Amino acid sequence: MSNIRTTNGRGRLFDSVLDTIGDTPAVRVNNIGPDHVNLYVKAEFFNPGASVKDRLAVNIIEAAERDGTLKPGQTVVEATSGNTGIGLAVVCAQKGYPLVIIMAESFSVERRKLMRMLGAKVILTPKEARAVGMVIKAEELAKANGWFLARQFETSANADIHETTTAREIVNDFKGIGLDYFVTGYGTGGTVTGVGRVLRREMPTTKIVLAEPANAALLTSGTAQERNADGTPSATHPAWEPHPIQGWTPDFIPAVLQESVDAGLYDELVPISGPDGIAAAHQLAAKEGILTGISGGSTFAAAIKVAETAAPGTTILCMLPDTGERYLSTPLFDAVPAEMDESERALSASTPSAQMG
Repeated sequence: MSNIRTTNGRGRLFDSVLDTIGDTPAVRVNNIGPDHVNLYVKAEFFNPGASVKDRLAVNIIEAAERDGTLKPGQTVVEATSGNTGIGLAVVCAQKGYPLVIIMAESFSVERRKLMRMLGAKVILTPKEARAVGMVIKAEELAKANGWFLARQFETSANADIHETTTAREIVNDFKGIGLDYFVTGYGTGGTVTGVGRVLRREMPTTKIVLAEPANAALLTSGTAQERNADGTPSATHPAWEPHPIQGWTPDFIPAVLQESVDAGLYDELVPISGPDGIAAAHQLAAKEGILTGISGGSTFAAAIKVAETAAPGTTILCMLPDTGERYLSTPLFDAVPAEMDESERALSASTPSAQMG
């Protein structure tokens, strides 16, 4: 009995689901990767909306409440590939704001259903219009209806919440052993910018590695983003191509990410192919029991690349932005069958009862 796991509760009661956002665990990876490094993942699927975007969602809304730009009962609108929309749907459901999400038709069906179940309306845009098209549609609707536009790609509330929560968690979790590498991908750029501000000040020897799709390597290209006066993109970035890593790298360099570029908040860029990201997500699930999406698998693939050439004893932290369950209709699950394979049928046939026809 002495070896049975026990729990003692959190020692506090929560006033709402929003108070459970953040304080996600850094979990050691034991069965994948080189033996000479200490590899950890920051499991953002422990947030109530199951992704890192819960953090920026709650801060965008609460910052707007504080400065008066969001009025009681006002409709919130935003363009998103899904996770920010899910996070906003959680926040708006709890706080009582109507929510309208603009999302390209190419993103997974599960995300639409999750947002609608959480009370949001979801407006689809043609995949040919890409992310820039989603942003323009959201701006049009906000202007036409007097709605509050969340502006995740431009607002300071995005990176600020990662500076005050995500980065603080990382510093406190690794203060005893040190951290040699922090590896993340980017969507809006809020994570790398907010965490980068703190690590540059408080853990200056930590190298920050930023991963991006191999066929949409916007930052690696060195080509500047064309912008409007308010920071929004005025055109698709010329280095962008369609890629399967949902949540990573829209077809423009967001203004929030631009701070990391201008301030030198990362040390290395690592390109990752979609198939490599999917394979890494499968490895994490099958060998570690850690279920993450394509973006998480792709970030982990980048972390493995770093680990392979790192010095013995190196400590690496990899961000896992979300869970795998919102990718059921995507290439992540293409190789996962719903029906029994031959080995499973053989196991079933090895005893006489309850045989499938």
